[in-house]
Amino acid sequence: QVQLVESGGGLVQPGGSLRLSCAASRSDISVNIMGWYRQAPGKERELVASVTSNGYTNYADSVKARFTISSDKGKNMVYLQMNSLKPEDTAVYYCNAVYNIRGHLYNDWGRGTQVTVSS
Repeated sequence: QVQLVESGGGLVQPGGSLRLSCAASRSDISVNIMGWYRQAPGKERELVASVTSNGYTNYADSVKARFTISSDKGKNMVYLQMNSLKPEDTAVYYCNAVYNIRGHLYNDWGRGTQVTVSS
């Protein structure tokens, strides 16, 4: 299987920006979709944004026009540029990948990176 390692979280003031990165530990996989989810205290994990292997993107309504997801297919990496951050964006952000190895489909998660938006 694959390890997904997130980086780029931290503390930022409202209105600020952060860029999250996620790297897959193997390059010999065929990625179907990569995405970012988040989970705030006391809430369920929710989709933030995703990108398919052919470049189709999907965003939660709450982050549209503020967040941008992108990927580097050759490196099996996915990024999340977060602008105009709000306190309600505070959460642990998890990277997710659905991928194929020799005909078997896998769905893996990273350990998460904390994003805190506060003045």
